Amino acid sequence: MFGSDLDKFLAKNRHTKIVFTNGCFDILHRGHVEYLKDAKSLGTILVVGLNSDASVKKLKGPERPINSEQDRKIVLENLRSVDFVQIFHEDTPLELIKYIRPNVLVKGGDWSVDKIVGSDFVLASGGDVKSLKFVNGFSTTNIISRIKVD
Repeated sequence: MFGSDLDKFLAKNRHTKIVFTNGCFDILHRGHVEYLKDAKSLGTILVVGLNSDASVKKLKGPERPINSEQDRKIVLENLRSVDFVQIFHEDTPLELIKYIRPNVLVKGGDWSVDKIVGSDFVLASGGDVKSLKFVNGFSTTNIISRIKVD
């Protein structure tokens, strides 16, 4: 369903503590990097579900994403904290979460646990769901606004 690379990765890491998060990660900034580092600290491996270009457009508007899904994927894959990146094309990562069956599901602090997509599934499977601290002052939208003003 999601590809043989993901299947191979999951088979190899089946006995590890898998942490999952997702997002657009359009223009990577300090807030993203700190968040991903904190997410990784909750387990052995960190899998990132990356919104496809079409999905980002639906969420953020017609001028987004700034960077293509393949470019965003390569940047994330080369961060020390990220072990695997899977692009998803659906509106939410729910099917990917069910496929991966992570031990820990995380989102940034602007999400309450009850609003995190897949939280009910992960909790019912005996996993943990966490809302990590939000690093104030950092956002892709703010970066784009500053560039447009300059």
